Amino acid sequence: MLVKSPPQVGAVEDAPPRGRNATRSLGLLISVALLAAVVVASIALGARAIPVGDVWHGVFTPSGTDNDTVIRELRIPRTLLGLVVGAALGLAGAVLQALTRNPLADPSLLGINAGASAGVVTAISLLGVTSLTGYVWFAFAGAAVVAVAVYALGGHRSATPIRLTLAGTAVTAALFGYVQAVQLLDTAALDRMRFWTVGSLASASMSTFWKVLPCLAVGTLLALALARPLNAVAMGDDTARALGANLTRTRTLAMVAATLLCGGAVAACGPIVFVGLMVPHMVRSFTGPDQRWILPYAAVLSPVLLLGADVVGRVVARPGELQVGIVTALIGGPVFIHLVRRRRMAQL
Repeated sequence: MLVKSPPQVGAVEDAPPRGRNATRSLGLLISVALLAAVVVASIALGARAIPVGDVWHGVFTPSGTDNDTVIRELRIPRTLLGLVVGAALGLAGAVLQALTRNPLADPSLLGINAGASAGVVTAISLLGVTSLTGYVWFAFAGAAVVAVAVYALGGHRSATPIRLTLAGTAVTAALFGYVQAVQLLDTAALDRMRFWTVGSLASASMSTFWKVLPCLAVGTLLALALARPLNAVAMGDDTARALGANLTRTRTLAMVAATLLCGGAVAACGPIVFVGLMVPHMVRSFTGPDQRWILPYAAVLSPVLLLGADVVGRVVARPGELQVGIVTALIGGPVFIHLVRRRRMAQL
């Protein structure tokens, strides 16, 4: 008698035909090419437009001209930070959407952004920290502490998507009140935080980039390694257990990955909204529910959105600029409303 072998952990569908995998691979290559084009635009465009030929020389064979100085000291750090932060936000959003089984979840859902904001306002108001590079550590520490608290309040080993979401919502509300109270009582803290809380790449530096890179790199590798287990979690607890998935370990590691990614991104640039929500959700409509494709696509296309929004903010407000957090909010608000309405219509 033949016994059918059990399905692999993380299988969300039958093996797709070669044509579908080829289409996904081609789409990923196109996404990488689009990212390369946006990177060039990020270096070339701004308050001063720089020809592409000068960009090439400024990056690879600098000769000390004014354009070279702008490229190497301002635009390259800004672009590199936008690359890693965009990828981190996209991956974090995809991981949290799979973890909570909510396709409209984003990195602020579990209170991580609020924790980072609380860490920064505490550092400014109570400890007198004044530099952006000083904020980074406090923002990351706040994000980490809140992530642990939310996981504990959500039930730790018995945590479920609903419990984690409710715990994150409650903690976010409490921390938002704390941040607002400190800012009202300390106008200096309000002045120093106002650009950080909007979300910006304007103060990017190589120092900040190198400080957050280890956290973002570890979080990225961990998120990509969780693709198969997250596929199982997304199918429901009972199905995941039947497939042999370790739910406690997967949720714990997913929380660690999201904390590293969100904490590092928010620490470097402030709480930039909608990137972690829009990109994974839109990618899913092309790749299907398989996290093995969603995660790489999100890691590539989220920097496209972030850097593209940053370029738009610099070009439309010359010689000043709109902060990238404002641009993503202006784009993300209507898109979010459309996504919610589409889901409601699908449920009717």
